[in-house]
Amino acid sequence: MPLKAVLFDMDGVIVDTEPLHRKAYFQMFETFGANVSDELYAQFAGASTKKVCQTVIERFRLDHTFEELQNVKRGYFKEMFYHDADFDLIPGVRKLIEHYHENGVKLVLASSASPVTIEMVFEKFGLDPYFVGKISGAELKESKPHPEIFLMAAEISGEPKENCMVIEDSSNGILAAHRAGIFCSGFKSEHTHGQDYTLANLVVNDFKDLELDKMKIHF
Repeated sequence: MPLKAVLFDMDGVIVDTEPLHRKAYFQMFETFGANVSDELYAQFAGASTKKVCQTVIERFRLDHTFEELQNVKRGYFKEMFYHDADFDLIPGVRKLIEHYHENGVKLVLASSASPVTIEMVFEKFGLDPYFVGKISGAELKESKPHPEIFLMAAEISGEPKENCMVIEDSSNGILAAHRAGIFCSGFKSEHTHGQDYTLANLVVNDFKDLELDKMKIHF
């Protein structure tokens, strides 16, 4: 059955916001006089902004609420998002998105990011014309590795899941696609660390390998 729809994860596949989050956090730490080491910051991987702020308040005995720290961090992040010269789409992804669109493949975003962050990314890089739908996992009852987000994305595409492909870069996302019974291509980039690609049907490090002529052997 031919490939008819592609379900994209966002962070790590379309953009990589982690460097911006890191810069924003360290500016916030400096603002509040918290001397956070690289080792301590590494322990925050995967933690919510609230959890990070609460930990810093406790560790450095700051006389501030987590909301104050969180708001300052978000302000720095937003400023960098629009003005950091290094922040761009992951190399090759725009060409792949355009390739699918030109060939009639339906695209749906299925991201764990907040609706606000998704809209910021799509507005900044002009991606709306290429996608038939966008889903934020933050608005769903279950999050990855639960398959709900990809089953819903396939439904939005209007195509049977056998004609769909997920592009993911994280262990949880790959497991979610596997549980949904949807073909999953794991994208392994220089930004990817410590993720398990075992359950991916295909692993690539160049988006050219996901162009339609290369995918014919799988669909």
